[in-house]
Amino acid sequence: MRRLPLFLFGATLIAGSLLVAWAWRITRYPIRNAPSAGRAMVAFGDSLVSGAGVKPGEEWVALLSASLKRPIVNAGVPGDTTAAAITRLDQLQELHPDLVIVLLGGNDALQRVPPDQTVANLRRIMTRLQDGGAVVLLVGVRGGVIGDPYHRKFAKLARETSAAYVPNILDSVLGNDYLMADELHPNFRGQRVMAERLLPTVQWLLGQDR
Repeated sequence: MRRLPLFLFGATLIAGSLLVAWAWRITRYPIRNAPSAGRAMVAFGDSLVSGAGVKPGEEWVALLSASLKRPIVNAGVPGDTTAAAITRLDQLQELHPDLVIVLLGGNDALQRVPPDQTVANLRRIMTRLQDGGAVVLLVGVRGGVIGDPYHRKFAKLARETSAAYVPNILDSVLGNDYLMADELHPNFRGQRVMAERLLPTVQWLLGQDR
């Protein structure tokens, strides 16, 4: 009976590698402020960043930090919308970040915020961080939380702001009981998939593949 979960997990990792390959292609345009020195990295977002559903240290932020062997500040707040996140920018910029991973929008969708308003809020967040010298990596979420209209708008926003973009971070994770702690939040295995999907792009932004 154990073979099925292992098969599903292996299939998910394969899907994840394909996702990273897609992200790699679409972020090969010039990225503002890249490469990052990686001395002050921050993950900025909602419960998908803070680690809801797992123990401290099991969230993708901690796992990615361990893979990079560099600290990443977890600035995730459960329930945060893009509008609420704007109010935290002053506090965030006190850290003088040089690379910020932005994962927001799920709560906007749940609260039925118009997609154009979500994108406008994200643009404000991203450009302010970039004006402060940070490289920005926008992370997209599709499926049960955010649908296709958001994905298209997020991809366009990333290009227009010269930010890096990893799409559909929860592809094949959402809806997979083996990888989910509840309907919205990945468990430790799902968090590991997220970290592995982000790792190549973050390494690229740090200039580690040059």
